[in-house]
Amino acid sequence: MTVSIVAFAGSLRADSLNRRLIANVPVLAPQTLDVAVFDDLAAVPLFDEDLEATRPDGPGAVYALRLAAGGADGLLIATPEYNQSVPGVMKNAVDWLSRPDGASVLDGKPVAITGATTGPWGTRYAQKELRHALTAAGAIVMPQPMLFVPNAEAAFAPDGTLTDPALRSRLVGLLSAFERWIALLSAAVGPVAVEA
Repeated sequence: MTVSIVAFAGSLRADSLNRRLIANVPVLAPQTLDVAVFDDLAAVPLFDEDLEATRPDGPGAVYALRLAAGGADGLLIATPEYNQSVPGVMKNAVDWLSRPDGASVLDGKPVAITGATTGPWGTRYAQKELRHALTAAGAIVMPQPMLFVPNAEAAFAPDGTLTDPALRSRLVGLLSAFERWIALLSAAVGPVAVEA
């Protein structure tokens, strides 16, 4: 059975390390893991309840993000770290996905987090903040393994290919563990009964 995940990076910069990391996920994922990359966070407007009231399904990019996330078995998120926290674009995506009240696509959704940075800490603070926000929104965030990617500029070839063998191995380990996490949660919840 194939498990589907949507992967995205909380960065808008075209050549960001986190976008490079996510671009390598479909290549390194186990064959039983179907990975779709969502790469349109730049089109997601700032969360605004007035805008939400006029467009309940969300503006175009919000609708696309919700549709992708809602249809996937799990989400993999790579977050940069800005000022020891998540970037605004990352928090904005979580805010949109957490709505509308009572029908959030994050409610009960398995999520795995990673993050890459040029610094020595590998986005530890940002991942903690993102874990907190996702949990508050109802997501079920995988506790282990954690993947912090410090000094990440040395891990990629100029074309974005992940060349660091230790990091490749750790990313494969994260993806395999996430697939098991999704299966574990699915077995715990069981089939969902649909009311007529």
